[in-house]
Amino acid sequence: MNINLISDTVTQPSKGMLDAMMNAQVGDDVFKTDASVNELEAKTAALFGKEEALFFPSGTMANQTAIKLHTQPGEQLICDKYAHIYNYEGGGVSFNSGVSCKLIDGHRGMMTAEQVEGAINPPDFYHSPLTTLVCIENTTNKGGGACWDIEELKKIKKVCKNHNLAYHLDGARIWNAMVAKNEKPEQFGELFDTISVCFSKGLGCPVGSVLVGSKAMMDKALRIRKILGGGMRQAGYLAAAALYALDHNRSRLADDHKKAFEIGVALENLPFIKKVEPIETNIVIFEIEEGSITEAVFLDKLLEQGISIIGMGQGKLRMVTHLDYTDEMHAVFLKTLKKL
Repeated sequence: MNINLISDTVTQPSKGMLDAMMNAQVGDDVFKTDASVNELEAKTAALFGKEEALFFPSGTMANQTAIKLHTQPGEQLICDKYAHIYNYEGGGVSFNSGVSCKLIDGHRGMMTAEQVEGAINPPDFYHSPLTTLVCIENTTNKGGGACWDIEELKKIKKVCKNHNLAYHLDGARIWNAMVAKNEKPEQFGELFDTISVCFSKGLGCPVGSVLVGSKAMMDKALRIRKILGGGMRQAGYLAAAALYALDHNRSRLADDHKKAFEIGVALENLPFIKKVEPIETNIVIFEIEEGSITEAVFLDKLLEQGISIIGMGQGKLRMVTHLDYTDEMHAVFLKTLKKL
């Protein structure tokens, strides 16, 4: 039995999802005539209470498009030091938009409104970059799947409004956050100017993210997506997978969260585990005690048992539960951990 906990992006489409994909109505989405893409965009926009949406091949491209929408070269955005847009999007902030990042030393990838306000450069001080955008990631990947307090997000929104800053949400795992915190999409739609949501993390789709916002924003986003090479033709086969996921795979995320919590408990009972980060959703981040075994040895021991996880650097290791991590796999994995 092979158990892959490297990411929630390793899932295979289920039979129901494959059936939906194979029966999709398709057209040419570059000409906006793909019925399935149009349906997905309309449905996602309505979920978040936004005017329009745009389908993208990746969450990175959706985020990069949003940053380009809200900024001009030479300006600066504010984000946490753990933010995906800074750490894991290949330097696209500077390459695509000519923008720098003001990094906040937050808690598990989450910053406060007070920290955001303190990071804003004086707009009349032309020696420093003009601050124009605040970016949030929910849940936080590097922060171990942590969920933001929506009240703090509201406070940051007020700061943005007071200083005329745009507000973008990298919602790669927003579905997990909403299930964990019992929140609704429209609560986030009310706060953010743009939101990217991913379907290939958590929801089990092979490809795809959607950016939501105002009609004016999405008209501009369409041009940026074209420039970045994100226009696709019969993309409805992919959109159909996302439509299926919206209807069938959201509520079950609670199962992934439960399994992740149980893995965390098992890890805490091992004598060579130094620390397990708090677990709120489907990500488990932990550290090995120095002087016990090395990270490489631990990873090899698991591989010998057919179990794959990932190292994040700086002594941290990560596991992510997902749709294809079954109850049987979970039982085997917990038993394996106890034997290590």
